[in-house]
Amino acid sequence: MKRNLVFFLNLSVIALGVFGLFPDAWASTANLHQEAEEIGRQLGPLWVVPFVCMLLSIAVMPLALPHFWHHHYGKVAVFWGFAFLVPFAAFHGSGLALYSVAHTLFLEYIPFLILLLSLFTIAGGVCLRGSLVGLPQVNTAILLIGAILASWMGTTGAAMLLIRPLMRANAHRRYKVHTIVFFIFLVANIGGSLTPLGDPPLFLGFLKGVSFFWTTRHLFFPMIVMAGILLTIYFFMDTMLFIKEGRPDSPDAGKDGKLRLEGPLNLLLLGGVVFGVLLSGIWKPEGGLTIYHVHIELQNITRDILLLALAAISLKTTAEHIRRRNDFNWEPIIEVAKLFAGIFVSMIPAIAILRAGEHGALHGIIALVSKDGIPNHTMYFWLTGALSSFLDNAPTYLVFFNTAGGNAQTLMGEVSTLMAISAGAVFMGANTYIGNAPNFMVRSIAESGGIKMPSFFGYMAWSVGILIPSFVLMSVLFFH
Repeated sequence: MKRNLVFFLNLSVIALGVFGLFPDAWASTANLHQEAEEIGRQLGPLWVVPFVCMLLSIAVMPLALPHFWHHHYGKVAVFWGFAFLVPFAAFHGSGLALYSVAHTLFLEYIPFLILLLSLFTIAGGVCLRGSLVGLPQVNTAILLIGAILASWMGTTGAAMLLIRPLMRANAHRRYKVHTIVFFIFLVANIGGSLTPLGDPPLFLGFLKGVSFFWTTRHLFFPMIVMAGILLTIYFFMDTMLFIKEGRPDSPDAGKDGKLRLEGPLNLLLLGGVVFGVLLSGIWKPEGGLTIYHVHIELQNITRDILLLALAAISLKTTAEHIRRRNDFNWEPIIEVAKLFAGIFVSMIPAIAILRAGEHGALHGIIALVSKDGIPNHTMYFWLTGALSSFLDNAPTYLVFFNTAGGNAQTLMGEVSTLMAISAGAVFMGANTYIGNAPNFMVRSIAESGGIKMPSFFGYMAWSVGILIPSFVLMSVLFFH
């Protein structure tokens, strides 16, 4: 607890440092919004270095300095936040620096964290008990069910609901890592491609005017093909490993009675989370709150309060023994909160440069998606996906959505372009631990449960070996 308090105090020091070192942060700037929109045109590639170093810290330090990383990863995240923020304030003014951080904090990071916290808390109060044994066919069925649920309760919701039952079912198995990796592929990412409820990029598309069931109609076959490939690979891999283990029997098989659900009220609360997220997209009241030129809309404030209330109800009403059976603890959400604070802040210049499009330092990459005004669907798929693998896939989706014209009605008519952007953002979020919010959460829960997960690059070896060839096939079939 003391370590966590120190971390959040350090975050406060960043803001105080801006105020103290650069007192013009208090100044009211009439053109602040316009400056923020145009800053990406002025930033060179060097501004992305703190973000790259943040990613390298996540990738390398747990292996090279495990003891230091375990005790100080929050300080590392704060350091790379400083590494971007202080030079940015010095060169571009503390007013713009503070506005950029406030915009990221209030419109992106806090809503992101509240959603994760509510789903993590509520799903941690659901316990599936009974004779659920990690046979290859059972594991494959769980992955299939999770992929189906992901489009209707979100990749995060489905992942948080099913990861613990899957881990318990395989507690007696020697080889478990492959099951968690495929769970991230299917449940935490690819399964969420059919509705705006599934993944944040599609929800942003919905807010921009893409009809609710557009992705259901047009990404159905790509999702079925992709899921079919992965489920087939997983079934044969798990079967071979199960045989190699000597077809182990679970020592608890049959001891816990029939399958049953404990904490069913939490399923209603999960439905409340889905309702709150959807409501924030379709309810457009006037009013809200403005903090340092950043306007937080009333529907978003309402959504976040509702999600926190639902999480509090779950904590209050769920019996303690249910959370004990789930090995529920707060470390996974604390780790995500700390690391993604550093990621969101240090990522600011990378997103700004991308938003500048042909006028930014990455104009060469943006130019690849069309030639003589004709869209290159393959490049839309791969570039949206590649950048979504390392950046937040929601703003990356918006960058290429706007690059393609930004008109939802037109893009829904130009089916292949919007398909490529949507599939790239959702599917390739599975390429790294940070490609989509639940990836890192699942990894953290698995490690808390005693499963030694691959390193950052170790996980990428799985994704490159399995996902990339599948994406090449998808390009040929759907995005050529």
